[in-house]
Amino acid sequence: MKLLPLFGATLALLCSTSAAADVLIDNVKGVRIDEDGEVDRFTGLWVDDDGTILEVLDKGDKRPEHPKYLSDMDGQIIVPGMIDAHLHVMGIGFGALTLDLSETNSLEEALALIAQFARENPGRPWILGRGWNQEKWGLGRFPTAEELDRAVSDRPVFLERVDGHAGWANTLAIETAKIDADTKDPVGGRIERDAAGAPAGVFVDAATDLVQKVVPEPRPVDRDAALQEAQQILLAQGITAVADMGTTLLDWQTYRRAGDRDQLRIRIMSYAAGIEAMEVIGGTGPTPWLYQDRLRLNGVKLYLDGALGSRGAWLKQPYADDPQNTGLPLLSDTQLRNLMSRAAMENYQIAVHAIGDAANAEALAAIEELSESYRGDRRWRIEHAQIVDPLDIERFGEYGIIASVQPVHQTSDRVMAEARLGPDRLLGAYAWASLAKSGARLALGSDAPVESANPFVGMAVAMTRMDADGLPLGGWMPDERLSRMEAWRGFTSDAAFAGFAEGRFGRLVKGERADFVVVDRDISRASPEAIRQTQVIETWVGGVRAYRRGQ
Repeated sequence: MKLLPLFGATLALLCSTSAAADVLIDNVKGVRIDEDGEVDRFTGLWVDDDGTILEVLDKGDKRPEHPKYLSDMDGQIIVPGMIDAHLHVMGIGFGALTLDLSETNSLEEALALIAQFARENPGRPWILGRGWNQEKWGLGRFPTAEELDRAVSDRPVFLERVDGHAGWANTLAIETAKIDADTKDPVGGRIERDAAGAPAGVFVDAATDLVQKVVPEPRPVDRDAALQEAQQILLAQGITAVADMGTTLLDWQTYRRAGDRDQLRIRIMSYAAGIEAMEVIGGTGPTPWLYQDRLRLNGVKLYLDGALGSRGAWLKQPYADDPQNTGLPLLSDTQLRNLMSRAAMENYQIAVHAIGDAANAEALAAIEELSESYRGDRRWRIEHAQIVDPLDIERFGEYGIIASVQPVHQTSDRVMAEARLGPDRLLGAYAWASLAKSGARLALGSDAPVESANPFVGMAVAMTRMDADGLPLGGWMPDERLSRMEAWRGFTSDAAFAGFAEGRFGRLVKGERADFVVVDRDISRASPEAIRQTQVIETWVGGVRAYRRGQ
């Protein structure tokens, strides 16, 4: 790829020619989703000085005569920038800077990695990290503080479960937080206890706050470093825009610092971490688009239940592998409606985390009631929509609800979900095609750092419902697979629509931002297995290269 500045007489002519654009991106094998939602091929992009596409050019189209820059792409394949409709930006960054247990396959392997990390970081007052998964370890139970003490006992340790809905603490962390047998379970949370009633080491959902409140807050410089790390990770995977689910005030200030310094390299559609953060950040409504469409507070993220892996997802019937437990509703029906109403009155978009079938039914009921008072283009979102009673699926379409789903969760959760639910309740599990048929708009994401943010893996899973090993053969509940175009739009134009960003980015069309990815294969024709292996060569945001592999 050649980037050629044109000087001298050409520049003088440019200054006198209002129709000239800053960048001509030419000699490409471009594949896009056009204005009609169909596949279209092109050979060039004419981009204005603010990163907006002036024209999408075909082979025979006349090129602008005097661009400031000519980017000759040497016949490489480019596709629209990928959009992740649900992830946690700062979680990705901090996850990369702290201890990552997501690749461990046993408790002993995890303990060895924790001990090694502690030895290599003697100056850290706390050992923090994430990614453990007792199901992947085959443990059949939660790990304990006593076991964690075997790795580190001289400093407090607190480690988030892979889904972010439970935390594992060692004895010193529990003592520092002054938690004992007399500490009551908080509303919406559960302290795992030993036979004597003392804290055993794991804290579920709202109970994690009991430990988290004594963990030292990162400094602004730490937050800035985490954001830059997260952006690099996302750009390397071809992601140009994201929906950040659960933005705190400190997160927002980090994004603003980056924007003010011209260091905000991706586009962030932000959903505040609760009503208080929403009001402090947005005031009387969603913010304007800032930094040339790189940041906006869209709305608020509300948690209605926990996660399936930690048995916090709220189910209509008890867990098949825990008959006394139906999960943890985090809000009452009145609390949910009051919070949603407060947000809707100021035109904030509402995104409700609902994983279990009881949580999804409650979210649907609240939306149905509030839709009578709050009309117009609300784009109600239900995040995850993992386990839905088949009788409730049609309700998604009745109100045009956006089902924000994460395909890779299905392959990661399959065996665990079968154990948690039993065979009779799988019909509405990860039911993407049924949701789409109901009239729901699907927005696809990863929930990173819970899963890898790689959107090409997500596309492949959406199309096959098979994991990296090709299992199960033919796909798990294959009737719920998505088509190639549904999967592609879910990670591009539909993800943009879900965040009120249509017309700004998400497609390579005239008037939208020139966000695109240079890849090593044509994903509009490649098999799902080949799409999974897609390599990102370059990532461009607003007509400017933001990432190049190897640099």
